[in-house]
Amino acid sequence: MRGRSKEEIVTARANGTLTHRERLIYRMATGLVLAVMVFSIVNFTFNDRFPFPNGREGAFVHLGFPAYFKIELTVAKILGVLALVIPAVPFKVKEFAYAGFAITLGSAAIAHFGRGDARNLSVLFVVDPLVFFCLLAASYYYFEKSHSLQAGARAGAVSDRQSAA
Repeated sequence: MRGRSKEEIVTARANGTLTHRERLIYRMATGLVLAVMVFSIVNFTFNDRFPFPNGREGAFVHLGFPAYFKIELTVAKILGVLALVIPAVPFKVKEFAYAGFAITLGSAAIAHFGRGDARNLSVLFVVDPLVFFCLLAASYYYFEKSHSLQAGARAGAVSDRQSAA
């Protein structure tokens, strides 16, 4: 068996941690999603031209959204990125960030599809958000798994202390 032995995996589970492979998948998926969110924040703020820098209209105008929606979405993405990056943020807040990013990515695919961007420009305008949605789902799966393992390890430690008393 390559990497960790079965004993190391069992020990990791007992300690309430992800295996090395799981941690790597979680970090890569989360990092890619956060990179896309930061890229979109920067792009919305400094270069809002659709679909190329010399385009005539902003992306939000192209998709039929009001101008204020760009500000709301940018602020929400900033808060979501901070929630996932800062370790001290409570679990429920992080879950809301995941939910917000899921809605954002799903809505982006729907908006571009509804506008006809897949037909008129490139199918990537619809597929791209869905790929990152899948990465977000993988990140959330391991985030949730890590949390449940830690909670199980804490509960086991409490019951061990209670039975020893």
